[in-house]
Amino acid sequence: MEVIKAACRRGSSAAESIAIRADQKSYTYKQLVSSAFNISRLLSSCNIKINDGGITGHGNLGGARIGIVAKPSAEFVAGMLGTWFSGGVAVPLALSYPEAELLHVMNDSDISVVLGTEDYRETMQSVAAKTAAQFSLIPPVPSFSPSTNMTDQSEIGEIEADGSLISENPALVVYTSGTTGKPKGVVHTHKSINAQVEFMQKFSVRGIWQRWRESYPINGTKADDAITVFTGVPTMYTRLIQGYQAMDAEQQAASASAARQLRLMMCGSSALPQPVMQEWETITGHRLLERYGMTEFVMAISNPLRGARKAGTVGKPFPGVQVKIAEDNSGDDILGVGELCVKSPSLFKEYWKLPQVTKESFTDDGFFKTGDAGRVDEDGYYIILGRTSADIMKVGGYKLSALEIESVLLEHPDIVECCVLGLPDKDYGEAVSAIVVLDSERKRKREELNSALSLEELCSWAKDKLAPYKVPQHYYLSRISLIPNYEMNLNITSPVHNA
Repeated sequence: MEVIKAACRRGSSAAESIAIRADQKSYTYKQLVSSAFNISRLLSSCNIKINDGGITGHGNLGGARIGIVAKPSAEFVAGMLGTWFSGGVAVPLALSYPEAELLHVMNDSDISVVLGTEDYRETMQSVAAKTAAQFSLIPPVPSFSPSTNMTDQSEIGEIEADGSLISENPALVVYTSGTTGKPKGVVHTHKSINAQVEFMQKFSVRGIWQRWRESYPINGTKADDAITVFTGVPTMYTRLIQGYQAMDAEQQAASASAARQLRLMMCGSSALPQPVMQEWETITGHRLLERYGMTEFVMAISNPLRGARKAGTVGKPFPGVQVKIAEDNSGDDILGVGELCVKSPSLFKEYWKLPQVTKESFTDDGFFKTGDAGRVDEDGYYIILGRTSADIMKVGGYKLSALEIESVLLEHPDIVECCVLGLPDKDYGEAVSAIVVLDSERKRKREELNSALSLEELCSWAKDKLAPYKVPQHYYLSRISLIPNYEMNLNITSPVHNA
C-alpha cells in the first residue's frame, strides 16, 4: 500500500516533476496519477463479477485479476497503478507469449479484464474472446504539457486515508516457468513490493550505445535527460562488447567516454563470466554490480554499491534478508555447498492456485528454497554454482523448463520422443537444444521426398507454440535409449544430424 500512497503523494506534492521518459516524451507525476485514476474509474465501471467470499479489504474490484498488455511505457505504469487504485490484482502479460501461453496464463489466473494499448487491441480482443475476460483500451497518457488538469485532490485523499487496501493482500501475479513444466503464478503482496522499492532506492545494442553518446556528448556536456543507471543480464553485456568491437576507432572513443559517465551499471539473473566483467571494466571503467534475485523475491543479495565488489560472486544479503545454505545430508555434496534458501520481507505470498507446490517450496522455518546451488566464500560473499535440478536451463537471463518445451515438441507429428537440455553457449550461457526421435514411417516418407526435418522447419512450427527464447536453437536426430528409471542414457545416443 505504501507504494500506492507514495505515487499519490508525488502526484500532489511534485505534480509537475518528470516521472517517466519514454519514446522521447516526458510525463509528469500529475499526468501519470491522473491517467491511473481514469483507468481506475474505467475498471470500476466494468461490472466485474466478484465471487462470494473473495478477498476482503480489496476496494471496488475485490481482488479481481486484471491483465495488462503494453510495451514498457507510461501507459503500462498507469495501468498497474490504476489496477491497484481500484483494488485489483495486476497480471502482466508478456508480449512475446504465443496465443497458447497467453490463454494458459489468462485462464489460470482467472483474469476478468484485459487492459491493452491500441497497438495490441486486435490481438487481445481475439484472445480475450476465447476466455471469460473483457477487453478495455488503456487511454494514452498525455505527454508533458503545463496545461494538463490537476488530479482530483479528493481522490488522492481517499487513497491516502484508505485503510481497506491491506498490505498483506495480493497486488501482483507474475508468471515464471518452474520445474513442473507449465508457468506458475507468483503472487506478490503490496508489502513485498514495497520492500523491494526500499531495497532499490526492447534490447538494442546500437540503440543503447547511441543513447549513452547522446546523454554524454564528446564535448563534455551532459544532456538534461541523461541516462545515469543501467542494468542488464550477462548476455546483454556480451552483445554490447561485440557492438563496441564492431565500431570504428572514433566511435569507440565516444562510446567508451560516454559509458564512463554513468553513475552505476548492474548485472543479474545469471552468473556473469569473469572475462566479460573484466573486458567491460576495461572498456567503460565500470566494475559491474552483481546481484541475485528471482521472481519470487525480486532481489535479495548484492555486491555493495560502495565497497569491494568481488568478481564471481553475487555479494551479501540485503538488510532484513536472511540466507542459508541447506546442505544435503546424504554426504554426496561438497562440503559447504547446498541449496540457497532465502527469507525476506519481499518474499511472494504463494504460487497461484498451487497450495501444495507453495508448501513444498518452503522449509519448516519459513525459508524459500530457490533451487540454486551455492556456497559462501571466506569473506561472506555468496557464489551461485547453478541449478540443483538438471531440468532447468538459464538462457540469456531466462530460466526455462526443459519439461515444458519437451511437452510442446512432442506435439509435432514427426517427433515420438525427445529430450531438451541446455548446451554451453558463450553468448547466452546455455542454448536450448533438443534430441529427438522421429516417427519411422514419416521419416521414411521424408527421405523419399528428400525433405528431412530441418532446424528452420522445427523453429517455424514451434514459434507459434513457444515464446521465442524457448524455441530450440540446436537439434540432433537420434535413437534415444531410456534406461529403466526413465533417465536419458546419453552414452549410447548416436546423433545423425546436427544443426
